[in-house]
Amino acid sequence: MTIFRPALLSASLGRAWLHDFENKVQQASKYGFEGIEIFYEDLEYFAKKLHNVDAPTDDQILVASEHMRKLVDDQNLEVIGLQPFLFYEGLLDRQQHARLIKKIALWFQIAKRLGTNTIQIPANFLPAEQLTDDMDVIVGDMVELADLGLKQDPPIRFAYEALCWSTHIDTWEKSWDVAQKVDRPNFGLCLDTFNIAGRVWADPTSPDGKTPNADADMKASLDRLVRDVDVAKVFYIQVVDAEKMESPLVKGHPFHVDGNPPRMNWSRNARAYIYETDRAAYLPVEQVARVLIEELGYKGYVSMELFSRTMAEEGEHVPAEHARRGIEAWKKFVQNLKLT
Repeated sequence: MTIFRPALLSASLGRAWLHDFENKVQQASKYGFEGIEIFYEDLEYFAKKLHNVDAPTDDQILVASEHMRKLVDDQNLEVIGLQPFLFYEGLLDRQQHARLIKKIALWFQIAKRLGTNTIQIPANFLPAEQLTDDMDVIVGDMVELADLGLKQDPPIRFAYEALCWSTHIDTWEKSWDVAQKVDRPNFGLCLDTFNIAGRVWADPTSPDGKTPNADADMKASLDRLVRDVDVAKVFYIQVVDAEKMESPLVKGHPFHVDGNPPRMNWSRNARAYIYETDRAAYLPVEQVARVLIEELGYKGYVSMELFSRTMAEEGEHVPAEHARRGIEAWKKFVQNLKLT
């Protein structure tokens, strides 16, 4: 029985508006991936192309998801999740909250057509003035969503991910606190090595790329993770690294965008697959992954998720190159952790 299987985010193979989804899944399958996360942006652009429209209707989105499912099935890939359901919890604008509750009904239908039972929710990173930090509101929003998912047949799971630049829920500890308080069987976590290490260990604005007590804080956080987290609530993990900046990512840096948290600019431009030292990958990714797998006891899909400026390059070679890099990283990961 295979315990660990490699998956890839569709966005990891190139930008939706530049690179054809069919080519992406073909390359993912060709290089040996067994699963894929569907990025909603890919679905939206696929629907635009399929129906020759600028703004696809809900029905056109659903038709596109059925076509996507066939392409994925033809390549013997499994859809492990649909993401990202953005900017949901803790909104001060409760009318927008109501619109998102209406939107999730469409996402349930998309997930079913794609053949997945998992929707990923990144922790909200809207500006603080648009959000509350009231844990009762945040948890209540997630309970509402989870209860709607439980009514689906089969039930829909939600994998909540703390991003290292999220406004309030920016560590795995905070996301675990939310999950415990939601207390629903279909609400768990996505744990990402980049977001874990990128918050407690790394700092792209620092000259050395690290936080002041990086190693000690990383060890303490991972010790807490093993002690506190129920592995049954870890729906899947993502293993990815990032480039060390040659100069601090502050105003004047090529990746700087006014108003964006530095870690978000870093994430969007400079992630790398694990072990890509030729691309200046430097996070303690293997350390985090070992804790998740060897100490916490995670088993299941390992997604090699990537966001990078390299995805915006033009050319048919881009999806193939990213798939090749991803599977090379996966094979070294399997060897180093003795996963077979």
